[in-house]
Amino acid sequence: MTKKTSLFIALLPIIILIIMLTSNVFLFENTLDGANQISLLLAAFIGMLIAWRLGYSWDDINHRIIKTIGTAMPSMIILLLIGSLAGTWLISGIIPTMIYYGLDIINPTIFLVATVVVSSIVSLVTGSSWSTVATIGVALLGIGKTLGFNEPIIAGAIISGAYFGDKMSPLSDTTNLAPAMTGTDLFTHIKYMTITTIPAMAATLVIFTIFGLFSNYETQAVNVSLVKTAIDTSFNITPILFLVPLILFTIIVMKVPAIPAMLIGSLLGGIFAVVFQPELIQTLASNSDSFIKASYVTVMQSMFGKISVETSNPVVNELLSTSGMSGMLNTVWLILSAMIFGGVLEGSGLLERITRPIVEKAKSTGSLVASTVVTCIFFNTTASDQYISIVVPGRMFKDSFAKKGLKPEVLSRTLEDSGTMTSVLVPWNTCGATQATVLGVPTIAYLPYCFFNLFTPLVSVLFAYTNFKIRKIEKPEQ
Repeated sequence: MTKKTSLFIALLPIIILIIMLTSNVFLFENTLDGANQISLLLAAFIGMLIAWRLGYSWDDINHRIIKTIGTAMPSMIILLLIGSLAGTWLISGIIPTMIYYGLDIINPTIFLVATVVVSSIVSLVTGSSWSTVATIGVALLGIGKTLGFNEPIIAGAIISGAYFGDKMSPLSDTTNLAPAMTGTDLFTHIKYMTITTIPAMAATLVIFTIFGLFSNYETQAVNVSLVKTAIDTSFNITPILFLVPLILFTIIVMKVPAIPAMLIGSLLGGIFAVVFQPELIQTLASNSDSFIKASYVTVMQSMFGKISVETSNPVVNELLSTSGMSGMLNTVWLILSAMIFGGVLEGSGLLERITRPIVEKAKSTGSLVASTVVTCIFFNTTASDQYISIVVPGRMFKDSFAKKGLKPEVLSRTLEDSGTMTSVLVPWNTCGATQATVLGVPTIAYLPYCFFNLFTPLVSVLFAYTNFKIRKIEKPEQ
């Protein structure tokens, strides 16, 4: 028999976690190296003690932890494969080729807007923000750094576009999950999302246009020329290398699951490296006495470990280095720790105790939507997984929306406007941790520039309070 607890006791693990995470920012140079992971585990331990006092057994909590980790396992495998893909796409010349030709095509004045648009299109076609950031996003970051833009601003533009496309794509898992949780159909959900998504994206494009117009490009022509020369000297640059990302995007569009798709993309990168960059492979494997041995060693090293291409330009050297799968291990550790914390809170009933008053106090349409938004953000922060932030609030608020006479697409849109959009803004969430690792930009640094992700939940709440385009069930439907 389990006992009930007060709201303060239920919040205690979260309060302790916030205090420790805040302290880590000031006391550690890189909180991802272990400080945040240990903080999550210690906060989870506090939650376990509370659960034990409430009458929950270790088996109850352990079962929930294992189940929660299981939901994040595909994300962690994809993350490792992204590290592998980044390595083989570097030594094959795919990423350098994207940067090389991108510097010719993209005008600095419109670079940030172009970044948002290109990321949107790729993500819309593939249905995956993660794949978009790991492929075209990495190339756009390299182009932007060469043009002199601040890395967090570039990352904000990439993520804004990637999450717009992910949200609006019928191939996206979250775009399918939200309507499934509420009982509406996919295309009604997508069409209804345009009401909040288009104003948020329009505002995002305006802001990035202003950033582009008022940036300083006085020294960039020289930098671009030097960077292109350094890349051309180190790699065999050819448009044929674009075949690999084209094949990857095609198989994703054909609904091949993400894990085999990313593995195929990584292996293709290794094959193209052997075919198109034989001199580079021999240079990187300087101790090898045969090309076959050099190819095996270099491709394997690029997939699992650190690899760097040295040029005469220090700016290019910074662009042409990856850490393979090993570079993702701290992020995997963070995700595991976050899942343990979320599993303890959910398995002990503490999350339900915290969110219950929010559901009970939501009376008007505006307050109901705002409560849903806050709850989704809360689950992104505590459960650390965007799927949980859609599924659990979807179950919690489904009856409340129906009782208010609101159509199910109002709830499904709200779940995406908040659950999907804010997941990437939380450093220890699976999405926030992944994108920060892939782009090499801390979540806290790029957060202020993810305008689309910040504006969308605000627009959703504003439209709800003003009853703008809020669909209600007609009496015959009721």
